[in-house]
Amino acid sequence: MDKKPPRHGSLFKHAELTEQIIGAFYAVYSVLGYGFLENVYVKALMIELQKRGLKVRDELPIHVYYDGQLIGEYFADIVVNELVILEIKAAKALAAEHEAQLLNYLKATPYEVGLLLSFCPKPETKRRAFDNDRKEWYIAQNKQ
Repeated sequence: MDKKPPRHGSLFKHAELTEQIIGAFYAVYSVLGYGFLENVYVKALMIELQKRGLKVRDELPIHVYYDGQLIGEYFADIVVNELVILEIKAAKALAAEHEAQLLNYLKATPYEVGLLLSFCPKPETKRRAFDNDRKEWYIAQNKQ
């Protein structure tokens, strides 16, 4: 009989931290529910993560370069323990572009793990990863 590998544990990078973050997300959702603007959820989640002893930063600037030139600047909602990017959504449903946004944030930064946390009518979480050894800019920068 085949057994599925465990969903949690050493299979995923920063698994213990992402589980703590997801627990905080559901704690906030259980109190606030659906219907507030994204900024309300960001502030509440930052409070909950700090209560759990985690280090949080909001509005982390993300610079996008093309051919060595800055072509765009975005801001990640929250970064936890300098390891995990959180992208918070307060929409009716998650869309493919929300996942693409998080993946692009991971590609443009040295962070390898991101969580998409959706304060939709039905709460959702999605975990995405993009290893640094796949990022050309990161490889080039660390060869020097």
